[in-house]
Order: sequence, then structure tokens, then C-alpha cells
Amino acid sequence: MQTRWDVGEPIKPTLNTETEQLKSELLTLNMGPQHPATHGVLRIEIWTDSEIVAHAIPHIGYLHRCMEKHSENIDFRGVIPFVDRLDYLASMNMEWTYAMTIEKMLGTEVPRRAELLRIMTCELQRIASHLMAFGTYAIDLGAFSPFLYAFDYREKILRFFEEVSGARLLYNYIWIGGLWNDWNDDQIARVSAFCNDMEEETKKYHELLSMNKIFIARTANVGVMSVQDCLDFGATGPILRGAGMKWDLRKNAPYSLYNEFDFDVPVGGVDGVGQAGDCWNRYIVRMKEVVESIKIIRQVIEKLEPGSIMGKVPKVMKLPEGEVYVRAECPRGELAFHLVTKADEKMPYRLKVKSPCFAHTSMLPRVAPGQMIADFVATVGSIDIVLGEIDR
Repeated sequence: MQTRWDVGEPIKPTLNTETEQLKSELLTLNMGPQHPATHGVLRIEIWTDSEIVAHAIPHIGYLHRCMEKHSENIDFRGVIPFVDRLDYLASMNMEWTYAMTIEKMLGTEVPRRAELLRIMTCELQRIASHLMAFGTYAIDLGAFSPFLYAFDYREKILRFFEEVSGARLLYNYIWIGGLWNDWNDDQIARVSAFCNDMEEETKKYHELLSMNKIFIARTANVGVMSVQDCLDFGATGPILRGAGMKWDLRKNAPYSLYNEFDFDVPVGGVDGVGQAGDCWNRYIVRMKEVVESIKIIRQVIEKLEPGSIMGKVPKVMKLPEGEVYVRAECPRGELAFHLVTKADEKMPYRLKVKSPCFAHTSMLPRVAPGQMIADFVATVGSIDIVLGEIDR
């Protein structure tokens, strides 16, 4: 029999106290790996007693591409297209975190304009990622219209990225030392206009979905993950903040120029809907973060000045021997790279990725027992996972 995850025994079926015989037996069902509600090629083995989930076991590895091993055979610059394919809905954030890792080892100073444009680009990427979460979560629960609204404005962001990088999904745009291409004044002006429109658009989303009676009934008080649960499993990002803990690396451990910006860290449990740590509060944290990202982008535009977008980096990049661990606040939580290098080598000796989605998927066996199958679908959707980052 397959080894169970160490999260306690499955819920047992009910007993008929008169005959002491089981009323039912546990039925094993497979959700995925080809299933829209698993948000990728994830297979979840669920043991059910009628409509009640007794146990859930995630099975990963269907998208495994040996990214970490590949990185040991490619020069430092060549790894960037590989990290693009981790969380492919937040590729800019993946690139930036990796670039900061190499820059820390090199001691490279990134020009101020490049740092500001990195922040603007990655906050736009955060908005695009949360729009995808908004739209697909609505589909999980049976609503189609929010998906169309989300893709309309996500498309506007992807057009910006296509203009500056030439690509729409996997960019290879944030380079070690700076950026591949600059943003011109016209693009910056259009980003500013987009922020105004996006801020108004979020109000429609709240009317359409956030405060929808059916949506609240499906998500409030469902799939509760407490702060302690999050800390036990290493959950970060909207999962941890949705549970009520105000933790964001941009505020608590500022990197780049984030200490210059004024923005709030939304948390769950403050809107009077459901309770901290449930599906609704995880969702609403993401929606509030869209507005906070708009605030940051506006401040970036105010601070922008002409200047270089690339620092001084050697053409042949050889890092000193050592190791470094760098983390950043990405749309789905804290992404980190642990890099180990050898002297005079042109490629990583070892590159290990700390994936927030892996930690969040690991929580499913803890939260699943006792849920109805439909509520379990809502729970899986609320953690907003991307399998490319989990499997690597």
C-alpha cells in the first residue's frame, strides 16, 4: 500500500452502532493529471466517503524538466531562459530573483533606472498573475464571465511585455546587471494610463465576483489554513497573508529599492467575510495586492530619470567560489535560489530553487479531510499553484 503523508490518519467511514458494520468503504478517486481544476498536470489521489474527502495525496512530477540539473551545464547567462519556465505566469519575477542571485555573488551594481524599471515590470507581472488567478478561480467555481474580464486586462500587460522583450510569456528580459531593453516615454505614459483604468476595473471585479453571494457561499469558511499551518509547511505570499500574518519581503526584508516605496500589505480576516485563512480571504488578498502594485508603479514613474539600464558585468562571467541564498516576493510567495559556485567555473556548480507552490501543495493533505469534494476543488484553486515551478 502506498505510504501516506505524515499528516494524520485518514478520516474513517461512519459505523452503524447497532451492527458495528461499515456503512460505506473509502473510494479512491483521481483528480488529474488531466483535469482543469488541478491548474496543471497535478494528480491528487483522494479517498472519499461518499461526497466527503477522507484523505488527499498530491502526486507531482508530470512536468519535470530537470531544470536544476540543466543549470549545472549552462553558463550563468544561459540559465535565464530556464528560470522563465518555472512559474511561467510570473516569468519576470523568476528572472529578477535569479539575476539578483548572480549579482550578489559578482558584487555588481545595477543602475538606478534599471532597478526602477525592474520593479515596475515585476509589479505589472504581479497584476497579470493575479488576474489569471482571479479568472481561473471563477471558472473553478462555475463562473465564466470573470475569466473574460481578467484576460482583457491581462492582455494589455502582455502587450507591454511584448514591446520591450519581443515575447509574450517567456521573456529573457531581465539580465544579469540590468535589462535587455529600455522603456520609452510613450510606453511609460501608456503604463500610467493603464494603472488608472486598472484601478477602476478592480471595482467591477468586486461587484462581479468578490461580493457575489454564491461566490462567498462557496469560499467563505472553506479550506481554512491557520497561521500555524502556514508556518508548519513554510507557506508564504497570499497564503500566509490570507491567514492574517502581515509578512511580505518587500516590507519585512526589502530588496532592490522597495524601501523607497509607500504601499500596504493586505491581510485576510479584516473584511468581515468568512475567517482568516479561508478560500475567500486568500482570494481577496490577491485582489487587494493588485491595487497596491498600481501604487508602486505610479511611484516608479514619478522617480524615473534618464540613465543606463545595464551595469558593468564581464563578458566571460566567472564567479568566485562560494554560495549564496537570495529570495524575493513573487506573486505566489517567496521564491529563492541557492547558488553554489566553484572557482573559475563559467556555470553553476549547484542551483537549487525554493518553490513556494511546492510548500502550498504540501498543505493539501492537512486541509482536505472532512471537506466535500466541491469544497476541495475550491481549496485547490485558492492556493493558485503553477506546476512548472513545483516540478522544475
